[in-house]
Amino acid sequence: QVQLVESGGGLVQAGGSLRLSCAASGRTFSRDAMGWFRQAPGKEREFVATIRWTTGSTYYADSVSGRLTISRDNAKNTVYLQMNSLKPEDTDVYYCAAGYRRSLRERDYDYWGQGTQVTVSS
Repeated sequence: QVQLVESGGGLVQAGGSLRLSCAASGRTFSRDAMGWFRQAPGKEREFVATIRWTTGSTYYADSVSGRLTISRDNAKNTVYLQMNSLKPEDTDVYYCAAGYRRSLRERDYDYWGQGTQVTVSS
């Protein structure tokens, strides 16, 4: 079992920044990939970024590339999502997830956090 807890969401003005954290516990060694997804009410969950614990290799959705940065701290079992130049359309609930391999697909991740709300005002 892997437990994931997100934090760091909140209300920010357009152009501002936030850093989300995802603390992992349990059998974290069993899942090499961590991903961030986001979801607006009534919409499907959308891939944002992914990173591997072992190599640190990353991949981003085109819509966030250059503004959002995923990173990890292996010693703390924590993954981060640095969000800069935020836009109102970034308003969503952000979820972190753990899976066997990097993937853009929601179904490839089998552990999920509870989500953290990010609201960007115009």
